[in-house]
Amino acid sequence: MKFPYGISDFYKIISNGYFYCDRSGMIPTIEESGEALLFIRPRRFGKSLLLSMLENYYDVARKEEFDRLFGKLAIGKNPTPLHNRYFILKWDFSCVNPMGTALDIQKSLHEHINGRIAFFLSYYESFLPGGIALMENAVSSLQSLLTLVQKTDHRLYLLIDEYDNFANEIMMNLKSGKDSYEALVYEEGPLKTLFKAVKSLSGSFGIDKTFITGVSPVVMSDLTSGYNIAVNMYLEPEFNSLCGFTQEECENAVYTVAENCGLSKTKAQEAVNQMRIWYNGYCFALNTEEKVYNPTLVLYFLRHFQKSCAYPANMLDANLSMDQAKLEYISRIHKGAQMILDIANHHSIILNSLLSDRFGIREMLSDISRDNRFLASFLYYFGVLTHGGRTGAGELRLNVPNLVMRGLYADRIQRMLLPEPELRDSGIQAARSLYAEGDIAPLCEFVETRYFKVLNNRDYRWANELTVKTAFLSLLYNEALYIMDSEAAAERGYADLTMIIRPDMRQYTISDVLIEFKYVSLKDAGMSGSQAEEISPEALRNLPIMKSRMEEARKQVQKYGPVLRKKCGNLRLRQYAVVALGFERLWGEEVPG
Repeated sequence: MKFPYGISDFYKIISNGYFYCDRSGMIPTIEESGEALLFIRPRRFGKSLLLSMLENYYDVARKEEFDRLFGKLAIGKNPTPLHNRYFILKWDFSCVNPMGTALDIQKSLHEHINGRIAFFLSYYESFLPGGIALMENAVSSLQSLLTLVQKTDHRLYLLIDEYDNFANEIMMNLKSGKDSYEALVYEEGPLKTLFKAVKSLSGSFGIDKTFITGVSPVVMSDLTSGYNIAVNMYLEPEFNSLCGFTQEECENAVYTVAENCGLSKTKAQEAVNQMRIWYNGYCFALNTEEKVYNPTLVLYFLRHFQKSCAYPANMLDANLSMDQAKLEYISRIHKGAQMILDIANHHSIILNSLLSDRFGIREMLSDISRDNRFLASFLYYFGVLTHGGRTGAGELRLNVPNLVMRGLYADRIQRMLLPEPELRDSGIQAARSLYAEGDIAPLCEFVETRYFKVLNNRDYRWANELTVKTAFLSLLYNEALYIMDSEAAAERGYADLTMIIRPDMRQYTISDVLIEFKYVSLKDAGMSGSQAEEISPEALRNLPIMKSRMEEARKQVQKYGPVLRKKCGNLRLRQYAVVALGFERLWGEEVPG
């Protein structure tokens, strides 16, 4: 199988027989949705390929190639009357340089549009009654182009890919980028002026249809009346899988590769399970239970699986690691760090309102506006939270989609609480003592002497075993060796933290790990923080309330251990109980299986 990793050219994919998941059957529904559409999905989710498919379907110059390109696809069997009826003008704002002053960015924007218009004139030369002279102001060039188009029998379909790309790059660096961003989108800034022109030139003036893709609604919100004609289609259930791969599509591809590798059905199913654990979980609409996979991650996995008949060592494709920047942004703003900790603990967040579908740069800069709804909506649009349905009380639940994204949260918490690289390295070494040598003492000592010092200096909303579990999770998270989980279901209960060795890593001598956490507040222990710090390890273990909590933790470990062994098969399971006294002291020990 030929997997088109990094290829978003529909023409190339079909012409060269690459793996393709057909979405052409949704074209009639797209046509029925409106003349000016806005479609939002996270980075690297297949938006550019979608636009390329639309480009080839509607392009008047590709009419003779329709059967070759679409004959075997769903739309080829029942095409709409509009196929191959349009001139296509395509802009890709990821090509606009976001660096420099607002004037520099304006120049780059106009150069890109003029470049695309020049390509248009060359590509459609045989269809046009003449040419036009490009002007420095690309809006004027666009107006001249549409005057030329009106002299033909065709109208123009405008495709804009990554409409917010360069604006988002500016926006993420709020301190230095705020003025440049506002100069672009407010008042008569070049981006607002451009979209006002697109709006005024739509309809009978030449632009018959517009399809815009992006990552978030922030820029469109800031454009306000500059472009208020777009239909937001991105939350509609019928378009949930317009981009992304379904479970069935992924399974079929994995089974094909596994067969070519000569792997057994058991090994093939194991690969399917691994892909689901690491990559599945995205849902972009409330009224559907359908989950989709990030296509970039799937193709990354499949390409590696086919080449070596084994899983990638690093399950997170480096091309998606930039999503860490979004978590870093949230962690630096008011209430953001707390939200990241909450999400890491519960794998979800509950909202008593719907997602924000409109919020602009001024909301992002205002502590008053940045409530939980704003923060959660931001993370949803950038793909690090996704729809998880509703609670029993009807509230909206947003989930961490999968294990890859949980890893990003763990990494952000570690960097948030331990900003010095040397400290993080020491913590990782302490974690290694647990899973490689079975010794929990170095890890407990590190959390007690390092993490607790940080937590004591911060005003967190809660202080309990969840906080302690998060500290351990952020240090122990290791996607190269383990499938990590917290609150893993284990028959009428939930194990606090489990580390199950990846199937392809079981030949090594590391251990599977189960840890239960308990927390004793200083108030319940009847002592101050300084008293807790000064108490000896022996005295700490002899405190009645500490002994009681430790016994509870031991019993839970002994209850969940057999369940995990039964569920996961042949484990080399080592079990541990950890009890914290405030954010001052830790007592950890191994529990016999």
